[in-house]
Amino acid sequence: MTGRLSVKLIRRCLQHPLAPLCALFGLLLLVPMGARLALGWSNPLGYLSDLASASLLTVLLYRRPWWLALPVLLVWSLLTLVSAELVSAVGRMPNIADLHYLVDPQFVGNSTGGGLAHPWLGLALLLGLALWLGVQRRGRGAQLPALPRHSWAAPVVLLLVHGTVQYLKPSDADQWQLFNLPHQALATATGQAQIQVEDWLEGDVPELPVQMAGLTQLDLDGEPLLAGPGQARNVLLIALEGIPGAYIQPNREALRSHYRENLMPRLSAWAERGMNTPDYVLHSHQTIRGLYAMLCGDYDKLDNGTPKGIELLTQNQRNQACLPAQLRQHGFATHYLQGAGLRFMAKDKIMPHIGFDATHGLEWFSNANYLEFPWGKDDKAFFEGALDYVGQLKKQKKPWMLTLLTVGTHQPYSAPEAYLERFDTPKQAAVAYLDDAIGPFLDALERQGVLKDTLVIITSDESHGIDGVRLASSWGFNLMLAPEQAQLPKIKSGTYGHVDLSASVLDYFGFEPAASLSGRSLLRDYALGREIMSYTNGKLRYHDGQGTLTECDFQQRCRYYSSPGFIADSATFKGQYGGLRARQISARAEGLDRTLLQSPLNLHYQFGSPAIIPLQAQIKDDWADNLIGAQYLEMPKGSLTRVRFTVRSADPQQNAYILLKGKEREQDVALGLPDEMLVTPDQPLEMDFSFANPEPRKAFSFHLLGYGLGAVEVSDFSVITELPGQEETSEEPQDDNAQSS
Repeated sequence: MTGRLSVKLIRRCLQHPLAPLCALFGLLLLVPMGARLALGWSNPLGYLSDLASASLLTVLLYRRPWWLALPVLLVWSLLTLVSAELVSAVGRMPNIADLHYLVDPQFVGNSTGGGLAHPWLGLALLLGLALWLGVQRRGRGAQLPALPRHSWAAPVVLLLVHGTVQYLKPSDADQWQLFNLPHQALATATGQAQIQVEDWLEGDVPELPVQMAGLTQLDLDGEPLLAGPGQARNVLLIALEGIPGAYIQPNREALRSHYRENLMPRLSAWAERGMNTPDYVLHSHQTIRGLYAMLCGDYDKLDNGTPKGIELLTQNQRNQACLPAQLRQHGFATHYLQGAGLRFMAKDKIMPHIGFDATHGLEWFSNANYLEFPWGKDDKAFFEGALDYVGQLKKQKKPWMLTLLTVGTHQPYSAPEAYLERFDTPKQAAVAYLDDAIGPFLDALERQGVLKDTLVIITSDESHGIDGVRLASSWGFNLMLAPEQAQLPKIKSGTYGHVDLSASVLDYFGFEPAASLSGRSLLRDYALGREIMSYTNGKLRYHDGQGTLTECDFQQRCRYYSSPGFIADSATFKGQYGGLRARQISARAEGLDRTLLQSPLNLHYQFGSPAIIPLQAQIKDDWADNLIGAQYLEMPKGSLTRVRFTVRSADPQQNAYILLKGKEREQDVALGLPDEMLVTPDQPLEMDFSFANPEPRKAFSFHLLGYGLGAVEVSDFSVITELPGQEETSEEPQDDNAQSS
């Protein structure tokens, strides 16, 4: 009945003299609103944003020639589709820097081809455009009624209402819940203009250097929880891919979180037996950044700049301060094991460089998977293999440190069919599957007596977030199981984060941490709060340690809240600001970004190695099948990037086929190279090319992909970014690691 009524209304609308207006407004409003409802982004401000944008575009395009309005509607449709796809893929909206991809044939082809997460949205946009064109064609030559004289006031009022609500009662929801893409771009431009006006009104106010000691110092002045060094002989550090702190029941209870889903009951039961730190901050997204922070006692970049783990390859001093290197100096055998290949994000180079004696990935495992997963081992198979690895370490006389990294809860998420049937989403199913894998692993460690002489720390590399849970993208967890558990509290008070993990482990053993480490010890109580920062989901957050949390968003506006700690279920909004105070927050982040290197210029990164890499018959995934670790690099404005690589066939009987792709913020960038390049046993592939960076590039990744029946050796993959005219000054690398020119 409702469907028939809707059809009748549409027909009546299309037969009306205002049919072109009806078709245009329907396309611009009904499709995005319907998509918002279907995708679960049902925030009132989001619907208001859709209504405001639809009103504004309708006023601008109504009664315009079809050939003038059509390109605008095509771009709008593509932006709508791209926004939904990018949120589904990586949990963020596009930004202004992404807009140039609309003129990139490769990107447009990929975006409108197969593999879309929401093909129904593309179909709805296409049908809406076709309907609008049909109405335009039928009414061609007719004089359309004019809109009321003050119709332009409607979008202005709606935008002002949206901005006023955001100002008076800021929402903690994600950006895509509150804005559509055109509105977000308009809000960004308005925010930047407002800041410029505020700067002008402030005049020549001197910008004093911000104090960084509270963020960078090593603080071991707290009261120790243990009377002396810990009794454990070994260290086991387990990093669970993407798991937020809200999944651990003691954390939810301690912070009185409204989140109630109990996806990890096994791990929560173990958490009841250990020391939990509910207010535990993850400083950034991406595995390599989380691993660097926890293993090297330093903030990684609080933006999308080159990960510090990669920058660390340019020097041979700060890497000796990282936890594996320090434990190795104290006689530990240090091991790293992950369930995926090592080349992605250059972990095959970074992990040995920071002190791991043995670094293993997917190639180490001999046990079969329980299900197919593009990144590598499913979690059950991974922990079964990890248990064997621990068994081998137990046979050694030396104390050991083992770091484990799972991958099953990384998108596209890995779970058997039985789990997928039990849960609403693949993410939930994958989390439950991980819980059922780590539970038996910990049980086995206990049966084998490992927990009696091993300090076990379970945490996550990053957080994949939870819709509707405040700060979930920054909310991590730290579960510590120690032989002297009776002396440790069940709930550790205070604010801590990944930057504290290295100092905490060294403090447990009574070792003197390197002076270049940052952070506090989880094994101490502190009378005063501390400064701490994070950058997740496009928001920069800073807690001053004195009860104020500040959050700066894409509009370059900072809101501040009364919050005793960093992670909390709710906080009291106090006000907002821009201008000098906002720049001071950014200056702190920029200061932390430069603790390792002052500039991304004049660095020669070498991602090649003598390793023999077996090829697959076909390329399945641009990320998981990458042959090199040159991901998420930063290239300053006005610089020139030179790339040189050599690929050799390692099989005298087989040819190989090689592709090189560039991606910026996960979106394809044309490099002007052939789609496919042949490597024969007699003729290696050697290339040397450059490209300019007229605007800053961040999160730029190279994807060297290959397929065939043989194997290859990527003996050289050099990336050099420098200012034009300085090309001849760059030095050649001296070894397999990156070198500073």
